[in-house]
Amino acid sequence: MVKVAFVHPDLGIGGAERLIVDAALALKASGHEVKIFTSHHDPSHCFTETKDGQLDVIAVGDWLPRHLLWKFYAFFAYFRMIYVAFYLVLFSGYESDVIICDQISACIPVLKQSKKSKVIFYCHFPDMLLTQRKSLLKKLYRAPIDFLEETTTGMADVVLVNSEFTAKTFFTTFKSLQHINPVVLYPSLNFDGFDKDISHIESPLENKTPPSTKNIFLSINRYERKKNLDLAIEALNELKEMCTGEEWKSVQLVIAGGYDARVDENKEYYLDLGRLASAHGIIDHVVFLCSFSDEEKIFLLNTATCLLYTPSNEHFGIVPIEAMYMKLPVIAVNSGGPLETIENKVTGYLCEPKPKDFGQAMKRFIDDPSLKTVLGDAGRRRVLEHFSYDSFTRNLHKTVTELVEDDTPRSGCQFSCWKLELLIAACIILPIWYFLF
Repeated sequence: MVKVAFVHPDLGIGGAERLIVDAALALKASGHEVKIFTSHHDPSHCFTETKDGQLDVIAVGDWLPRHLLWKFYAFFAYFRMIYVAFYLVLFSGYESDVIICDQISACIPVLKQSKKSKVIFYCHFPDMLLTQRKSLLKKLYRAPIDFLEETTTGMADVVLVNSEFTAKTFFTTFKSLQHINPVVLYPSLNFDGFDKDISHIESPLENKTPPSTKNIFLSINRYERKKNLDLAIEALNELKEMCTGEEWKSVQLVIAGGYDARVDENKEYYLDLGRLASAHGIIDHVVFLCSFSDEEKIFLLNTATCLLYTPSNEHFGIVPIEAMYMKLPVIAVNSGGPLETIENKVTGYLCEPKPKDFGQAMKRFIDDPSLKTVLGDAGRRRVLEHFSYDSFTRNLHKTVTELVEDDTPRSGCQFSCWKLELLIAACIILPIWYFLF
């Protein structure tokens, strides 16, 4: 048995959180002892497994601020994650053999202070690529953050990535880490969670869609601008022009998204999307759902005609996997992770991120209702073959056990003095930059 600690910044609802929960469940099922350490865990806004006793979740440091006057979010996210790392290593009393952290690598130097523990970093996508740098000031501001990310990522004993796309991005982004070979571990599904009896669940669409609705186009993503939910509304507007009057009466777009009232962007983007639908005169054909239970998500996946997946260059994307397992075809942008998960014209359609292209793909399901069954069945087979939970569990178990058994020093752990000095300097400069700019 291996004692494993997970360190995650905010255990809410999202793709990264779902991955951590599934990974913890997988290792627990393999006979390992598992604890999750996080800076925030709200039982009213989390996955079922983290509140019903299946997983041991320890939340510390939630009293720390998330921002200062609605600025410096990144700085405080780093600070909170480092605080959790210090708690785990110095005060928790939990002597883990392996520590798995994700999203924020800045805590790895602290985690490495535990002489017994080895560290796995799961790189969803380089953070430095998620922020635009349009000005010189922005570039200077981000420089110490980027340096900290790259340097601390290189300190992990093992680096995992969620797709071949992310692996290639890792090499092109982190120039100093060419000696590290990240291991691809595709996120997967715990199929048991999607095979539940939901006959007792009240429809989340009750009284929100007219009786004439026959074609529901579903979008599941957080209310964040990078998820490009505008594309779904713009595509619906294009679809309207392609439909007859009777066909249009049968169409509804359901945007179901992770919504956290603490996050200003969630609230602002939700309102922006409503205004966009109203401006196009299609608000009566759009339903907005703010967060939902696991059972309600399964209901939506069972009810919809197809899934619209709108982010560009998404590093993986677990929602298309969930949809295909539920025999729901997917229309997605032809970039990033969906190129590895969706088989074009077999399990769904890969399109340019243009409203007309998405609208044309949506129209195919209206013209040919049997398409949902044909593509849906193919999607289910693809998930079972390539993204099974059993395969995910075996690969993660192998990675953890081999790491514990391997006493050979790893190149990723070697850290020269000059790099350490630069790291310390970066840690000092980082808050100064945040509070100055």
